[in-house]
Parts: sequence; structure tokens; C-alpha cells
Amino acid sequence: MMLRAENIWVVGGDPRQAALAALLADDGHSVHTYALERGGGMECEPSMDGADRADCVVLPLPASGPEGKLNAPLAAQEHEMAQVLDALRPGQLVCAGMTDRALEDMAAARGLVLRDYFAREELAVMNAVATAEGAIQIAMEELPITLHNARVMVVGFGRLGRALAPRLRALGAQVWVCARRHEQRAAAESMGLGSERLERLSDWLCSYDLVINTVPALVLGVEELAALKEGALVIDLASRPGGVDMEAAAALNVRVIWALSLPGKVAPVTSGRYIKDTIYHIMEESEL
Repeated sequence: MMLRAENIWVVGGDPRQAALAALLADDGHSVHTYALERGGGMECEPSMDGADRADCVVLPLPASGPEGKLNAPLAAQEHEMAQVLDALRPGQLVCAGMTDRALEDMAAARGLVLRDYFAREELAVMNAVATAEGAIQIAMEELPITLHNARVMVVGFGRLGRALAPRLRALGAQVWVCARRHEQRAAAESMGLGSERLERLSDWLCSYDLVINTVPALVLGVEELAALKEGALVIDLASRPGGVDMEAAAALNVRVIWALSLPGKVAPVTSGRYIKDTIYHIMEESEL
């Protein structure tokens, strides 16, 4: 918890941001929300008037939606990102998730201090936990077999793979990790997991009931998808553009679930707390 009360605006977003606003208010801050009308709880401001006096303005994760608009699925109407930023003052701290070049350019043109909270390691590590639990939930709901004794391949062994693979193994799954780097495969083996080389992924896929991709690059193309056993389930956890050739999957009749933004769907309150803690770190580093 921060040592003093701040004036914070939470603008746009999904249930994570609605939970974030409530958590900030519980900590004693003066909290205003905008473009969160269907978020429940706090009453939204009718306009951005007064946002220029905020100590910090928090934008969603991801900050931008289609066509560069504010990502605001809980808003009563669409909002242009430029109009949101125009309501702020030069030098103001703006925390946004998964910023893109267009947003960075708009913020720079207005003299705003933009910080990407999704780029922070502490948030990435904690988000991996919620994503892993969400992926396991999907697997349990969609597979016709138990995870116990299921053969599972986790593609990639970064933050998310390291959170996911041991949890699958704890449920009794037979888990292998497919990774590019030697040290990643060694780390997997040190946890009692099997390991394979990513460069020869198509050679390893014929015996797995479940394949979960965590790599944010195309790793499951035509050759890899054709190698899967009949009835195998693929869960893609990679952000856009994903790691699976979806057209090839459809042509080959491979069942793929592209599970985006799982933390906001399966654990919005916990995810909101992770974002809150990260915002606090950014504000402390900015001496606010």
C-alpha cells in the first residue's frame, strides 16, 4: 500500500480495470473511473474533465483496441484514444498496458510520461500464474480425458511455460517441454519434466493428447499440425498474432482454442491486484 493518498483515474478496460479501481479506492486513494460504465461498483465520470489534475492515469491492458481506439469493452460507447490523451496535461504520468507505437507517438506529442506496466517483469511473472490456471481450466473442460496420465506438450519455457508445466505435472499429467535453448530444456529436466528441441517440433507431436503453445511466434504451422494425433487439443496462449496457423488448423480439422487475456477472464480481481501493485512501483519510482 502506498504511504499517501493519490488522485488516480482508471480509464477504460475490462473487469481487471474495474477491480483495480475498487482496490485503489480500498487503499484510500481518490479514484475516478471513465469508460467503465458496465464494470459495476464505482460510478463513472461523465467526461474526462478533471483528469488533468490526476497524479496518475491508468489505461487498460492492452491500452488500444481496434483502429487505435481506447480498449473499453465495458464502456457505454467507443472512445478515441486521441480524445482521452487530449484531456491530460504535459508531464502527466500515464500507465498503460501493452503500448504500441501509435500510442507512444501520441503520448510523446502531448508531452505525457507514458509507462507500460505490462512490460514490467513483476507483472509478467504474476500474470503467468493466472494464465496457467486459466489454461488448465480450459483443458479440463475441453478434453474428453483427465489430465492425470494425459500426455501434454508445453511449447516454450519462458515465464508462462515455467508456471504452467509444473502445475500440469502436479495434476498427474505426463509433461514434456519443447524449447529452443539448451538451458531451458535443462531447467525443465531439473523439474522432472521431459524435454524436446523446438527445431524438430513436428517429430515429437504424434503422441500428445494436449499441446499448449506459449511462444509468441508461428511455431505450429502446417507440418506441425499435420503431425498431431487425431483428436488432440491445441491451446494457444500466445498474444496476437498467435503461434498457430489457424487456416491450416481448420483445413486439417485440428481443434485449436486461442485463449487470449486469460487473467482478465478467469481471475479479474487477482489480476487487478497485480496491476495495482505494479502501478504503485511505477509511481514510487516516479517519486509520486
